Amino acid sequence: MRITHIILFIFVFQANAQISDFQNISFEKADEIALKYKDETLHNLPDLVYKLTSKLDTDVERFRAIFKWVCSSVGNDYRLYTRNKRKRHRYKNDSVKLNEWNTKFQKIVFRKLLRDRTTICTGYAYLVKELANLADIECEMIHGFARTSTMNLKNLDSPNHSWNAVKLNGKWYLCDPTWASGIPNPKTFQFQFDFNSGFFLSDPHIFAVNHHPIDEKWFLLKGTVPTFQMFLDAPIIYGKAYSYFSDHSYPEKMHTEVQQNKNFNFTLQLQKEVQKEDVNLVIESSFTERKIHPEQISIQEKSLSIDYKFEYTGYYDVHLYIKEDLISTYTVEVTR
Repeated sequence: MRITHIILFIFVFQANAQISDFQNISFEKADEIALKYKDETLHNLPDLVYKLTSKLDTDVERFRAIFKWVCSSVGNDYRLYTRNKRKRHRYKNDSVKLNEWNTKFQKIVFRKLLRDRTTICTGYAYLVKELANLADIECEMIHGFARTSTMNLKNLDSPNHSWNAVKLNGKWYLCDPTWASGIPNPKTFQFQFDFNSGFFLSDPHIFAVNHHPIDEKWFLLKGTVPTFQMFLDAPIIYGKAYSYFSDHSYPEKMHTEVQQNKNFNFTLQLQKEVQKEDVNLVIESSFTERKIHPEQISIQEKSLSIDYKFEYTGYYDVHLYIKEDLISTYTVEVTR
């Protein structure tokens, strides 16, 4: 009995669950309901869940309405995030003060969530979990590490992010309500709602490029999972990548060396159709910045492959774009 349970546990966690499992379901009605009740307060969560879910037929639609509501109604408090970051960094070598701060900060987070409907990642993940559970949908908060383009990796010495796993039709799926909700401006601390559906039931492969859970079972990946060093070395991918791609295959590292006039390859796995003419690279050096359309682009069996030759030696920042959407960034050293 115990062996059977373990086998089932492994199978469920390793199943490659993603949004394409529900490609025949429209989320239009769920999204409409979420926006209809956008101004509801958090003072009566059971009533809010009833309004969001009672007219929907499937668990995935009900969860979508909850997720969309949270991401459209709760703002990201970047000032609160930076305050917590400073305190945690100050107390990282003092476990007593760190625990005292974490306890105090938890109260601050939930007070601001209830009063102002603003929060940080833990508040987003907590609220999604609570609302989903009230709708009889199994949902967990996942804690771990996350990378963004503005992050100093040298300071990434403790978990800095939270997200969700939700169980639908017997399979676990990954979501990030914080990153799906919009974009905070680090300079002005202003937040702009901008829902990114790519962070809803994301493919675990692309999710793992910039999410590293403390408990590795929450990678939801088959076989070997990325090490923490692989996570730190990985290229920078941006939110729009989640809308186009299910995985980032190559280059595996942010910093890469290539010989002059040798092919440098980019390979990503597609989740929706992309036209060759929409693929561009922006290449920056110390003196120039130029946008080019690579001559060697291949799209086969849901795989986008780009080959590019650097004519001159030096150091370059390379940005991949689909149309006007920034997908990923790399640094390349070109040698003789």
